[in-house]
Amino acid sequence: MNSTEPHRDIPPTDFELLIAPGLSRRRFVGGLGMTTLGAFFSSAIPARLLAQTRSPLLGFASVPASTADTFVVPPSYTARPLISWGDPLFADAPEFDDTARQDAAAQLRQFGDNTDGMSFFPLEDGRALLAVNNEYANIDRLYPHDGSVISAEDARKAQAAHGVSLFEIRATADGFWQVDRSSPLNRRLDVQTPMAVHGPAAGHPLLQTSADPSGRAVLGTVANCSNGKTPWNTYLTCEENFQDYFQPGDASTTFSERHTRYQIPSDDLGAQWYRHEARFDLSKEPHEPHRFGWIVEVDPFNPQDTPKKRTALGRIAHENAALLVNADGRVVVYMGDDSRGEHIYRFVSRERFDPQDPAAIATLLDHGTLYAARFSATPGELRGKGEWIALEHGRNGLTTDAGFADQAEVLIFARLAATAAGATTMDRPEWIAVHPQSNSVFCTLTNNRNRGVHDTQPVDGANPRAENHYGQIIRWTPAGGDHTAASFDWDLFVIAGNPAVHKSGLYAGSANITPENMFNSPDGLAVDAAGRLWIQTDGDDTNEGIFAGMGNNQMLCADPATGEIRRFATGPLGCEMTGIAFAADSRTLFVGVQHPGEDGRDSHFPGGGNTRPRSTIMMVRRDDGGVIGT
Repeated sequence: MNSTEPHRDIPPTDFELLIAPGLSRRRFVGGLGMTTLGAFFSSAIPARLLAQTRSPLLGFASVPASTADTFVVPPSYTARPLISWGDPLFADAPEFDDTARQDAAAQLRQFGDNTDGMSFFPLEDGRALLAVNNEYANIDRLYPHDGSVISAEDARKAQAAHGVSLFEIRATADGFWQVDRSSPLNRRLDVQTPMAVHGPAAGHPLLQTSADPSGRAVLGTVANCSNGKTPWNTYLTCEENFQDYFQPGDASTTFSERHTRYQIPSDDLGAQWYRHEARFDLSKEPHEPHRFGWIVEVDPFNPQDTPKKRTALGRIAHENAALLVNADGRVVVYMGDDSRGEHIYRFVSRERFDPQDPAAIATLLDHGTLYAARFSATPGELRGKGEWIALEHGRNGLTTDAGFADQAEVLIFARLAATAAGATTMDRPEWIAVHPQSNSVFCTLTNNRNRGVHDTQPVDGANPRAENHYGQIIRWTPAGGDHTAASFDWDLFVIAGNPAVHKSGLYAGSANITPENMFNSPDGLAVDAAGRLWIQTDGDDTNEGIFAGMGNNQMLCADPATGEIRRFATGPLGCEMTGIAFAADSRTLFVGVQHPGEDGRDSHFPGGGNTRPRSTIMMVRRDDGGVIGT
């Protein structure tokens, strides 16, 4: 997810040096009680997985790891590009120029860069609307120069490549889809699009700036990572690494923990927007970053809609928003904060969802309670209990004396509030998905080089490995099946690892990881209509050292009941697999291929030849037109 925390900075390390503190090698691989590996794993994975039960849900042949510059799917499946960075979205928009000499005005009429989370909204007569995040711009490919010096026009072009692309697609005779450039629903949201602030933080002094003394009118959205979709057919786009766009013009500017906890100022100097637009200059507008890091609600069917930043959901590095309607009618939103040692959150609406009351729906995400998760476990166990801690002013240590003047400050500085309230630090919580059949919730914890190294991020049952470079997926089930309940039970559904390098132990992975399906850094996550769990990766694809044999980043499919995991697709060189959506009939799968060619990898995907690599949405169909995954 364009994390500012690189995956490739951990050198190959001997397994024994990475054993979690408090677990000696003898305890880790010994033969007594709960300290045996079999018992250690079975606390997270049902014992029947040791026999590698074959799932009736997974009806495709697993594909091998790949290091090719192409998109690979199983036999009897076909994949085609739907749209790539720079493709026109409107009838009057120019075609992509591989020389990168097009200006900002052209980019604003084209599909944005680095496709990420997306949602499929069915229409009638073989038509649908896709809402797609464009997370960031690849500076080294956006311009005809190397991007080391950014002009004002360059900055505006980069801003035009960010945000959200909304466009209509139509089914073709062969079952695939194509973009309808003439649709009146097509539009782009970018860094200059007017947006409104809603919820408890709207109008707060910390959101007021020179250009907006009201604190209620923001220009733009940025770092749009993953997404969510509401039952009332709106799109939630999530602002993640917004810190990358703010710098002080005056080097003597000082910052408090309220900024630095959000990695402000950023170490990333690539954008250079602060040189050309005062609101990104922290020395001039220290409150501007407070206006980003929110979830933004968009009505995809109304091009005149003003997107709304929903501050009741908290300000963090939002990965996605997994939204459901609880049995009692209240809306619950699960969210991860994608940074090392950050937290998992839950929002519970105050009012109940009534599909017949549009006026109430309009403010449903503005009133409710934000919570942060605390995970506990008996030492040596990979399962345990959890509780949700309310992040409410005056409760759980969130007082004026503790630095939170009101509820708005609790939400603006949700990270600090969650820590003060005692939430568990996690291994970079990314996508969250709710499994409706089992009522369980899954969250990818992608990696964390700081785990067990920094005192603030100790090894624990939910995050059991020091210097975690492979990641895991945690699962929880709310007490009584009630997603508003105060407590939950949790376990680790899968611990990613490399059994070809580590012959035993946690770094080899859990019992459902084999040399045939191994992966690192799980990221994207989705549950399809049949209950299959789809897993996308954004990890180390060097295929060397502790990552040997893993190949390029990939997408896998798991049966949550049996734990079996099969590799479904592999991406081109240097890419991240991110973004997933299914057509309404589950017969077309849309998959995002982000930043092919990253880190200097020699990719020319999807055009081939000597073309620039381009972020692309791929369409995948079974050759017989059947349901994906069967």
